[in-house]
Amino acid sequence: MKAIRLLGLVFVAMLLMAAPAMAQGPSGSYFLEGKYGAAGFGVALAIIGAGIGFGKIGAAALESMARQPEVAKDVRGTMIVVAALLEGATFFGLLICMLCLFL
Repeated sequence: MKAIRLLGLVFVAMLLMAAPAMAQGPSGSYFLEGKYGAAGFGVALAIIGAGIGFGKIGAAALESMARQPEVAKDVRGTMIVVAALLEGATFFGLLICMLCLFL
């Protein structure tokens, strides 16, 4: 019961803090509008996706190494290759967002 009350209190506090955060800024400044907002949103999605991907790669590799310690070297090498491919795809996404921003 205490956890539900605490969760409700946190939810109400977040709602109260959201009102000033969403207040309108000075005239002429628009948050996430146009190509600048789209590029920022695209970069954020690319970074979030990369973080989730790296987390899943690491978790799966550690789990497989714990199950079969004798193949740890093979798993480690495969994990590094997959992480490098993921990093390349992330950089490609960032590059596309930057090209959309500046062209």
